[in-house]
Amino acid sequence: MMKGLSKTWLVRIATVIMVVIVVWFLAQQYLSNDKNNDGIVSGNGRIEATEIDIAARSAGRVKDILVNEGDFVKAGQVLARIDSDSINAQLRQAEAQAQQAHYAIATARSQLAQREAERAAAQAVVMQREAERAAARSRSARSSTLVKEGGASSQEADDDRTRVRSADAAIVAAKAQVAAAEAAIATGRAQVSGAQSAAEAATATVDRIRVDIADNELKAPSDGRIQFRVAQPGEVVSAGGKVLNLVDLGDVYMVFFLPETVAGNVALGSEVRIVLDAAPNYVIPAKVSFVSSTAQFTPKTVETASERQKLMFRVKANIDRELLKKHLKQVKTGLPGVAWLKLNSQAEWPKKLTLRVP
Repeated sequence: MMKGLSKTWLVRIATVIMVVIVVWFLAQQYLSNDKNNDGIVSGNGRIEATEIDIAARSAGRVKDILVNEGDFVKAGQVLARIDSDSINAQLRQAEAQAQQAHYAIATARSQLAQREAERAAAQAVVMQREAERAAARSRSARSSTLVKEGGASSQEADDDRTRVRSADAAIVAAKAQVAAAEAAIATGRAQVSGAQSAAEAATATVDRIRVDIADNELKAPSDGRIQFRVAQPGEVVSAGGKVLNLVDLGDVYMVFFLPETVAGNVALGSEVRIVLDAAPNYVIPAKVSFVSSTAQFTPKTVETASERQKLMFRVKANIDRELLKKHLKQVKTGLPGVAWLKLNSQAEWPKKLTLRVP
């Protein structure tokens, strides 16, 4: 019995020794790999993409939705339409007002031309009256000389002087007409400017309404995939009301977290390689585009070095746009994976992280 028990213990001891040897071998292999991969760190994360809400600029009823959830769309493609009947009526009214404003400009310019013609006529009258006054003064001077010589009567000289005073008064009246014409011209020019401003305002209103009508055609701002239909045809949405949700497939990235001892050495543009759980055979290239300047989560008390290691910083790595364009239909958001980051540019990627894309 003692012999059987000894054999059992010997088997157990041998098994323990074998386990220790295997563990030691694996540890040595791990340490060797870790040494070879010095300068490369990793963090867990999920594939994410920029989401864009396709919303109505102004309140209205959803007339048509031209896409379904999961559809791939191109930049500029019309995705939905908001009913524009009331805005079309506003446009017709604004266009009529703009036409009236342009007619008002033509009328004001015509009136201005008439006032300028009246001023020219008044100036001509002034010249005529000045000529008549000059003639009256010459005649009055001759009659005054003839009276002294006895060649004319005093009555005739008095009449000539009266004609001179009458000519002076006529000139004053003619110049007053010129001044009145100039005042009318100034008013006419103001009316033209006012009519032009009114026309510009009416034209601007027409342009604004046309923009509102164009905005009622909801277009894709970029290539992407429809994620949700938030509204349905026939529903009334408020200004800014969401109609669709679009995933921008040109801006796909993975967000992962690194401890503060590592995050401090991460530079923008650092090379990253992503391995997804759903596709472990592929290694996807990316680059660091953002490193948080503050810790994302911190323990309540930080007293020891081990506790300080709990400080984690968010890192964002963007996948190359050109690569995404080639594989738009394969892009899926929410997939978990691991992001491997090279801290040292001289470090070499291990064979398992050799780039392999679909």
